[in-house]
Amino acid sequence: MKTDDRPVYVIGAGPGGLATAAELRRRGVRVVVLEKSDAVGASWRGHYDRLHLHTTRRLSGLPGLGLPRSFGRWVSRDNVIRYLEKYAAVHRLEIVTGVEVTRIEAVDGGWLLHASGGRRLTGRAVVVATGYNHTPRLPEWPGRDTYTGELLHAAEYRAPAPYGGKDVLVVGVGNTGAEIAVDLVAGGAARVRLAVRTPPHIVRRSTLGWPAQRTGILVRRLPAPLVDRAAGLLSRISVPDLSAHGLPRPPKGLYTRAREGAIPVQDVGLIKAVRRGEVEPVAALEAFEKEEAVLADGTRIAPDAVIVATGYRRALEGLVGHLGVLDPRGTPLAHGGRTAPGAPGLYFTGFTNPISGMLRELARDAHRIAKALARAEAKR
Repeated sequence: MKTDDRPVYVIGAGPGGLATAAELRRRGVRVVVLEKSDAVGASWRGHYDRLHLHTTRRLSGLPGLGLPRSFGRWVSRDNVIRYLEKYAAVHRLEIVTGVEVTRIEAVDGGWLLHASGGRRLTGRAVVVATGYNHTPRLPEWPGRDTYTGELLHAAEYRAPAPYGGKDVLVVGVGNTGAEIAVDLVAGGAARVRLAVRTPPHIVRRSTLGWPAQRTGILVRRLPAPLVDRAAGLLSRISVPDLSAHGLPRPPKGLYTRAREGAIPVQDVGLIKAVRRGEVEPVAALEAFEKEEAVLADGTRIAPDAVIVATGYRRALEGLVGHLGVLDPRGTPLAHGGRTAPGAPGLYFTGFTNPISGMLRELARDAHRIAKALARAEAKR
């Protein structure tokens, strides 16, 4: 076996990057984590204040260090950040902050990284862990630049206090949009409307103590039609029909939608708020005209603020788009321990959004990447 003293570079010091670095280090591999911000867990630091994990503490720990029991069953954003800081320290990870990698190129059986400050770094392998929630997606609605109210992406939202007594439109009914809408109600917003293009599947976070995440783990490899039928039955039993309130049950099954990228909304108060009329589902946002927002059904409203929860882009095109490792949507063709054809030694983690829980899958990916890299090096 030929010795290669070049390090393995991990790009991104979020949960996926830290977990992978810890697993590689445990196998005796020198690994350097490059983080463009000034601290680990940058995306978590930018989330809204009330955020808690929708997955249980027991099923959300990373390899080699569990989440403390004192954090409770549903871990808060601040405690996730504390955990990531401790995780990096316990595993003595080599992390370099303030370094942004802008392009990766194949070179001499390894990889050349172009980074900020004119740095050129060479590694024998690279793990891209820049995250699912990388770059906010803000649709180019007609008239967007003419809107005279406050317009912001959910990535900029922190707390409801600035919106007390105001009329707010939240656009997008994924987990983020649903939770922000509930947060605004609790914070005293005068009116909260929720623009819905496609009705979501809503599930209870836990039923009789059984978390929805465990169900997601059990069914993730079953045929979609079977899971759709079972989920539909459970939904009719546990989740009230909100059609009369403007939020009908979706036509497609839960698992079919999940495979298309639409993860079910875990209820943290949305059902109650909709039934009480505190959150009003309305048609999708189509355009702006000065102070007005124009909805898909022709309704015109004049909210004081519009909070856009329309998701994020992976934003990998500039980094690796020239390598042929992305699909037409910009998502890596391979993740975890697999690599794309023609790109051995280039791994990706954290670019899927599984119903079994993101942190759980990041932990599994970390183990798979470390194992695959060790196997590949043994063949040299």
